[in-house]
Amino acid sequence: MSGGDKMDVELAEEKLKSMEHSEQHYFKSYDHHGIHEEMLKDEVRTRSYMNAIVQNKHIFKDKVVLDVGCGTAILSMFAVKAGAKHVIGVDMSTIIFKAREIVKANGMADKITLIQGKMEEVELPFPKVDIIISEWMGYFLLYESMLDTVLYARDRYLVKDGLIFPDKATIFFAGIEDGEYKDEKIGFWDNVYGFDYTPLKETALSEPLVDTVELKTVVTDPTPVLTLDLYTCTTADLAFTSPFKLSVKRDDFIHALVSWFDIDFTACHKPIRFSTGPHTKYTHWKQTVFYFKDVLTVQEGEQVECKLDVKPNSKNRRDLDIQIAYQLGTEDPNRVAQGECSYRMC
Repeated sequence: MSGGDKMDVELAEEKLKSMEHSEQHYFKSYDHHGIHEEMLKDEVRTRSYMNAIVQNKHIFKDKVVLDVGCGTAILSMFAVKAGAKHVIGVDMSTIIFKAREIVKANGMADKITLIQGKMEEVELPFPKVDIIISEWMGYFLLYESMLDTVLYARDRYLVKDGLIFPDKATIFFAGIEDGEYKDEKIGFWDNVYGFDYTPLKETALSEPLVDTVELKTVVTDPTPVLTLDLYTCTTADLAFTSPFKLSVKRDDFIHALVSWFDIDFTACHKPIRFSTGPHTKYTHWKQTVFYFKDVLTVQEGEQVECKLDVKPNSKNRRDLDIQIAYQLGTEDPNRVAQGECSYRMC
């Protein structure tokens, strides 16, 4: 690393120190190569972006492209490969200094400008851009996501009729039978080396679990609860209430709800979609599981009525406060169940 780059890193680290602790933690988590290795090795994620960009050279040819939260600049390099005139990558994390070396090593330094800083504070070398590319999604789509930053970039820099890659995101929910794992994860607190640890049970229930879920555990049909159109949505849409119904596919139990998201690149000549659900190949986003206090005993054809409330936490906007109310529609008085659970993704 050159002397100039070392100075840049030091300045970047000073800038980080002036931020709130939660923001520091978020950006510094992307300083380490491990998290980027995991994302790059996520073939569903990276190959979907590659195909959406590289297979649509007619869209990218001679265009100015903005890569929001560029990380190691993989998307920026895909855009150059697709014929972009110039790409600007912006990232607050100090990984961007390694990204500059990567871009140089691949002979693209004249086509890619990488800027360290917050999207909302930096000056771009172009007043407007033709296309915005970004991998902004977090767990449960919205946890620690950069969507508000992408929307800022859209409103500030995207030309009229410009394109966003990807441009659509949908969150899904389904009910799952997960008794064994729930006992292991939640029931563990009933007896810890002979001691009663049940006061921690409520805490364990209130923290959604990010993990892979087997397709065979899914008891209901999946239901979409939120669809975001990146051309029209606003930051206000990131706090939402969604009533939804889950149709039961077989006689079984429901211990939890599982959530995942699908991502669409609709501007492509042949639209590209990838899913992070239990029915598809593994992605680093896995799925998000919300355990109920109760166990629902359900029969094929019945419906579970739910209401989902999601909003950014008032103290840390990257955390999420989530409430789920549920009611089992059944004529059997022994199986009637309803309740409400509060969760915090932090």
